Amino acid sequence: MEAFAALLDALVYTRSRNAKLKLLADYLRVTPDPDRGWALAALTDGLDFPAVKSSTIRNLLTERIDPVLWTLSREYVGDSAETASLLWPEPAQAPSPPTVSEAVDALSRMTRANVMTDLPRLLDRLDAEGRYALLKLATGAMRIGISARLAKTAFAQAFGVSVEDVEEHWHGQTAPYAALFDWAAHGAEPPSSQDLPLFRPFMLAHGLEETQVDLADYAAEWKWDGIRVQVVRAGGETRVYSRSGDDISGTFPEIADALHIDAVLDGELLVRGAHQGGETGGAASFNALQQRLGRKTVSKKMREEYPAFVRLYDALIVEGVDLRPLPWTDRRAALETLLPRLDPERFDISGVIPAADFAELSAIRERARDDAIEGVMLKRRDSPYVAGRKTGLWYKWKRDPLLVDCVLMYAQRGSGKRSSFYSDYTFGCWDGDPDAGAELLPVGKAYFGFTDEELKWLDRYVRNHTVNRFGPVRETDRSLVFEVAFDSVHSSKRHKSGVAMRFPRISRIRADKPAHEADRLETLRGLIRD
Repeated sequence: MEAFAALLDALVYTRSRNAKLKLLADYLRVTPDPDRGWALAALTDGLDFPAVKSSTIRNLLTERIDPVLWTLSREYVGDSAETASLLWPEPAQAPSPPTVSEAVDALSRMTRANVMTDLPRLLDRLDAEGRYALLKLATGAMRIGISARLAKTAFAQAFGVSVEDVEEHWHGQTAPYAALFDWAAHGAEPPSSQDLPLFRPFMLAHGLEETQVDLADYAAEWKWDGIRVQVVRAGGETRVYSRSGDDISGTFPEIADALHIDAVLDGELLVRGAHQGGETGGAASFNALQQRLGRKTVSKKMREEYPAFVRLYDALIVEGVDLRPLPWTDRRAALETLLPRLDPERFDISGVIPAADFAELSAIRERARDDAIEGVMLKRRDSPYVAGRKTGLWYKWKRDPLLVDCVLMYAQRGSGKRSSFYSDYTFGCWDGDPDAGAELLPVGKAYFGFTDEELKWLDRYVRNHTVNRFGPVRETDRSLVFEVAFDSVHSSKRHKSGVAMRFPRISRIRADKPAHEADRLETLRGLIRD
């Protein structure tokens, strides 16, 4: 456990991506099995201990120290695990730390009935760094700048294998990944995935930015405003995966039930709706899809009100034939051939945009604001389907963001490296004329889009302009304007303002602009395309 704790401590204070990769690769290379497998699972959100929650930690600490001290310390530090590890009473005896495997085993055996006695025994065996690592492991809230992709890249570096092969073999394996380590570290055969409905790594696109491409070499498709999914059938079973590889079949059972041909298909999950012109059967806005996301069970009524379907982009494997090495033109032809065999209620195909040149495509893209379209995809016609982002093969050309001026209303501390800064900002628009007494209503929340220097400036601003406090939240005076960029806006019954933004981010800090000149709610409502 000491080595894992040291790894976490080093990762927290390391900003360089390459340095993080080296730290993790070195740990994986020298740590014995199964500790390194459990550590890898913890870093990639592969572990779950239902008995240990944030409330468990809070209850344990408030039994041992002054509850007011806990509350004030937690607010100041900004992280429950770190606060608890520092405030936990030091044991009378010297620590006797468990291995990672022992800790995982102990946490797995904890229940609601025994967690309040068994977890303290484990904490008493550790020093402050070990307690922090244990609590992070137990709650799954790492927040140390390690994505699943970065962890897989470090794994590849540790053992001299390709990250594409790691991605291919990763899914279907369970912690502590014995077969994966046997393959990469000891030269064994790769884990078998035959007849298993496993996730395959997605091919991703680079942003187009200022680049222009020749449409003789590239095909243009719509980039639809849903969620990227992979529908996989093998061994008599069908699963639906999100872009991160999470199994969401239970949330969209009608999609899983609709594919009866062994295949791996790439597409966009959408729900049916009416286009603005009244045409039925098209894709509804992302707001409609959002009504179904994140639900463990979906009622028949919800499936009827928000019927899901997949707009297909690509075919990776069809009836045992791996199409990924083939050029896009061949895969597209195979997908078009397959489409008549699929359930038309649940599957259709993303059409190729008929544009003669880049200028015409640009004009078509600009007119796409009213549909459930996020932008345009440009795919090199001779490109194979390869995992990750490869330069020059696929580009995404998203719509220009919408912009609105909002007023800062509330701020809250961030987590992890931002726990000392007020970095999460809630902002609002005027519900009418502010000079006539109109109310400022919240319309969104953002915590990115600004530089580190701007974050420091904003933190000072919040501290100097606080007018009220609500626990960890500070209310500021209504004086600072943000230019907020967002992708779309939708009606919302959950918010007092009646609107909800999609992907809001701080575009500019408008310290030069008076708050009363910020936008009105009617401006946002006028952009709704539900």
